[in-house]
Amino acid sequence: MKTLYLIGFMGSGKSTVGKLLHQQLGVSHLDTDQMVVEKYGEIASIFQREGEKQFRNYETDMLTQIPESDYIVSTGGGIVEREENTLFMKNNGRIIHLNASFAEIEHRLGTDSKRPLWGKDRSEKFQLFQARNERYGELADITMETDGKSPQDIAAEILKSLSSM
Repeated sequence: MKTLYLIGFMGSGKSTVGKLLHQQLGVSHLDTDQMVVEKYGEIASIFQREGEKQFRNYETDMLTQIPESDYIVSTGGGIVEREENTLFMKNNGRIIHLNASFAEIEHRLGTDSKRPLWGKDRSEKFQLFQARNERYGELADITMETDGKSPQDIAAEILKSLSSM
């Protein structure tokens, strides 16, 4: 099986759905944010200490170490900010966009302080959401609408879509 890359805005369910797909498909699961944390420390600290650009460097480094088969990869919401990341994912697997509305993201994240870019004012968050969401849609091999669905339902829909590919 080609590696599956789950993309989408923060709070769209990539980590949770990735773990479920890992259990159901029996292939390894990696989370690029968790990989960065394990090697370099907490994301908020990296942003504060070294800035977003350095975090993106770390993120790219983690992504490019992932094999092209038999993995489920939950990516960070900003993975699409770099062309080299999007080319890597396109060339080495299938991209699945977990699409949640901005209202749903706000509901899920609330005042989450562990996400550096979520700490901005509402209009800045919405602008970031719109820009990234457009990019996710352009890159996706499959787009899954996630509003009002459980992670189990989303994983089941992904498996059904994959079986028809």
